[in-house]
Formats: sequence, C-alpha cells, structure tokens
Amino acid sequence: MYDSMKGRVALVTGAASGMGRASALAFAREGVRVALADWSEEGGHETESMIRDSGGEALFVRTDVSQPAEVDRLFDQTLSVFGGLDYAHNNAGIGGPNATIDEISDDDWDRVLSINLKGVWLCMKRELAHMKQHGGGAIVNTASNVGVIAIMNAGAYVAAKHAVIGITKAAALEFATESIRVNCICPGVVDTAMVQQAIGGNEIVRQWMTDLVPMKRMAHPDEIASAVLWLCSDGASFVNGHPLVIDAGQVWVP
Repeated sequence: MYDSMKGRVALVTGAASGMGRASALAFAREGVRVALADWSEEGGHETESMIRDSGGEALFVRTDVSQPAEVDRLFDQTLSVFGGLDYAHNNAGIGGPNATIDEISDDDWDRVLSINLKGVWLCMKRELAHMKQHGGGAIVNTASNVGVIAIMNAGAYVAAKHAVIGITKAAALEFATESIRVNCICPGVVDTAMVQQAIGGNEIVRQWMTDLVPMKRMAHPDEIASAVLWLCSDGASFVNGHPLVIDAGQVWVP
C-alpha cells in the first residue's frame, strides 16, 4: 500500500500490546524495519516474534521511556542495528488514578506525567536530532480525545494528553523546514489491555463506555494503526502539527 516505506526504519514505543503492537505490525507489513520499545519484556518479545515470524525485521529493547539513560540506550541500539530512523510512533503511556484533582497523590501525578509526557519529549529529542541530520522523517505521538476535551476524575491523564498535543504543535513549527513532520493521534475508546483493565470485567462499565461512542463500539487497534501509517506516509506530506481525532465522532457529537 505504501511502497515508499519499504526498507525504512520505524521506532514504536509501547509496542508490547494494543495500539503500539498494532502500529508495529502495520509498519512491518509495509516492509519497514521496526525497533520496539516497552517495559514489558514478555509482550515486547512477543511482538518482535510476530514480526519476525511473518518475515519482517524487528528489534525489541526493554525501555522505560521516562528514564533518559534508557531512551538513549534504545536509540543507540536502534541506530546500531538498523543504521537510521525514518518514522516514530511515540505511543507509550499509562492510565491514571480515578480521582478528582484534589485527591491525586504527588506520586500518581508524577508517574502519569513522567511516562505520558516526559517520555514523549525524551524520545522526540533523539528522533528530531537524528532526523534533522539525516534528511527528515515523520513522527506521530499518541495523545487522546481527552486531549481536546476533558473528563472528570482523570486530571493527570487529561493534563498529559493536552500537553502531548501542545508539544506536537510546537515541534511541528520548529522543524517544518527540516523535512520533518510531527503529528499526533487522539483516539477515543480502543479495545486494548489498558481499557480492559479499566473496565475490570464490569459489563455495566463496558456498556457505558461503548454507549458514549456514536458507532456504539470500541475501535480496534488496527484502525488506529492505519491512521499512524497514513500520517507517516507520503500521502500525508502536507499534514503537520495536526491532532487527528479518531473516536467515531464522540467529542464532536452532543
């Protein structure tokens, strides 16, 4: 589908499951060599095996994206093995506590912002520096539809995702003349392990979440991965600094 991607290199964080795994597999199907990062060794190696078993090239590096030294190690290994970097999907993230702003603990606030925001920034620093020196590239960050609206009892998560959109727009402006495009996706309810954990097997909660979506279903991770690939592709060559909302119209439909 995207012939120009074949033989290039992509980095996907949060690649052990869900949207990250889906985008990693989608890149690999296009002939892209994929570096995989996650703090889950089991899931990361499983994604790596899925790509290799299908004839693709993949490298998994266990990484906590909130730690600068680990991000540096991830990039050093990626460049050592693959020799470059053309695309990045900065997807690693966690949920937050179910708490009002005044109830969130310092530790919970710091943990959510460290992974969901600082982790994106740390990865972008290395990605942008490399791409600037080597002719450009495309970066996609994972925000959320609650990065353009808000929900109650998730203040740290909402704050982080709004900030991801902000840093995406800032980087898009700063590097627009360097042949680097920076965009972000803003998914709604996606059927991932993180969402299933939030539901906790409660069918009432599941029904409530799907009822909020105009299409009355959750997105499949592959539907999000398709958007990531398009934003990285030549087909999106004039798309820059854009927060692409992928939620079946949830945030726009009253």
